[in-house]
Amino acid sequence: MTTTSQLDVTAAKTALRTAAAARRAEAHGDDAAGKAARLARHARALIPADDGLVVSAYAAMRDEIDPLPLLVELAGRGCRIALPVVTGAGQPLAFRAWAPGAPLVAAPFGTRVPPETAEVLVPDVVLAPMLAFDRRGFRLGYGGGFYDRTLTGLREANAFLLALGLAYAEQELPRLPIEAHDAPLDAIVTPDGVVRPGPAPQDRPTPRKEPL
Repeated sequence: MTTTSQLDVTAAKTALRTAAAARRAEAHGDDAAGKAARLARHARALIPADDGLVVSAYAAMRDEIDPLPLLVELAGRGCRIALPVVTGAGQPLAFRAWAPGAPLVAAPFGTRVPPETAEVLVPDVVLAPMLAFDRRGFRLGYGGGFYDRTLTGLREANAFLLALGLAYAEQELPRLPIEAHDAPLDAIVTPDGVVRPGPAPQDRPTPRKEPL
């Protein structure tokens, strides 16, 4: 049953999306290619250089930060690349094998995905796009809940799954409204560095002043 508080959180997320999209668009417009390259340098240190490691990313659309420079490097290190595919409303994402430069086909929600003939893979690392994030590791997505369902299922099957959000530093917000099903990320990578989850500033205990 949907409670009043759940409706309030859902409404708060909806209200945030427009402003978050505008912030991301502004960040994207300033040296997007250079920022994508800097993000790749920070992200590669977090991803194991294991031959055959399956890394899921996304084909950037609109003003999402582009993971392609990172994917080219990871493929050169022997990683297998996969892209997510929406299989239906309320369902987790599936992942199809892809190589940088290989063709993609149009899919729902304006996405581009590997063709149906591509091999289905299970990722060891998930790189997720977003509208916004906070320092607790939560992300604001597009409202479908696909990544939350997917990460929950993948973590149940693989305790070593690594989930990284990719974003511009300007996409950070002080605190996102959160629902019970929201799945936090292990870290968020931006062109400025890596944000590792911790309490939001307002959640941190106030230092106690000792008497003089």
